[in-house]
Amino acid sequence: MTLPPPSPTFGVPVSSGLEADLALALRLADAADRVSMERFDAPDLDISVKADASHVTEADLATERAIRALLEAERPTDGIFGEEYGSTGDTHRQWIIDPIDGTANYLKGIPMWATLISLAIDGVPQIGVVSQPAIGRRWWGATGLGAWTDQPTGEPRRLAASSIASLAEASVSFQSIAQWRSAGQLDALERLTSAVWRDRAYGDAWPYMLLAEGRLELVAEFDVKEYDVAAHVPIIREAGGRFSAFDGSDSISARSALATNGPLYDEFLALLHDAD
Repeated sequence: MTLPPPSPTFGVPVSSGLEADLALALRLADAADRVSMERFDAPDLDISVKADASHVTEADLATERAIRALLEAERPTDGIFGEEYGSTGDTHRQWIIDPIDGTANYLKGIPMWATLISLAIDGVPQIGVVSQPAIGRRWWGATGLGAWTDQPTGEPRRLAASSIASLAEASVSFQSIAQWRSAGQLDALERLTSAVWRDRAYGDAWPYMLLAEGRLELVAEFDVKEYDVAAHVPIIREAGGRFSAFDGSDSISARSALATNGPLYDEFLALLHDAD
C-alpha cells in the first residue's frame, strides 16, 4: 500500500507529525490481512462464543496477535487496546484495534468484514485504517493528511463526503432495527427513514466508508465500543464529514455513533432528537 504524500494542492500541510505513524498503520493492516485471509472461509475454522454471547474465531485472535507483535517491536512505549486482548500500556498514545469487525460475516464466509486500526492521542483518534481484504479494498486517513482509498491503478484517491444538504435527497444506513429497538430509539428510526430518500442496513464498517466516499449521508448505530468506531473518525472527518456520539458529544466511549456528511449533521441531530 503506497502512502500518498501530503499535497499543498488540497491544503494539507507539508508535515503533520503523523506520517510515520500512518505508514506503520498501513503496514499493520498488511500484516493483519495476511493472517485473516489465510483462514477466511476455511471449513475447519475454530469458533468460540465469548461471555457476552458474541463469536470469536481463531482468526480474530491470530490477527490481533500479529498487529500487537509489530506494535510491540516498533512502538514499544505506546499503549494498545484491542477487542480480544484488552488494554495494555499508556493511554496517551494508544493503538485501538478491532482485528475482525464483522466476525459473524467472517465465520459465514461473507466478505463484508474489516480490520480496524486507529491511533488515538489523548483519547482522540488521529489515524484510522479500515482494510477489507476479502473485497480488495482499504481506506485510511490522518489528521491533516486527508482521507484516501486505494484504486486498481495503484494511485490513491482522495475521499470527499457528499455535499447534499437536503434530508429528502439523503441516503442513510441505520445498521439494524434490533440495535435501535434495544436502545429505545425506534421512534427516532421511524422519523429518520420517513424523512430521507433511501434507507438501508449495510452493516459494520463498510457504510462508514461509503459515507467518506460521498455515497451516503448518515450512518448511526448503538452498542459500539471504542474499537468499533475509532478508525472511522479520522477518515470521515478528513473527508469533510462529521462524527459524534448519538447525543452529539465528541466521544468514542459513549456506546453510540452518528456519522454524517458535513451539511446535514445538525439537521440529522435535530430530527433524531425531536421527541426530546
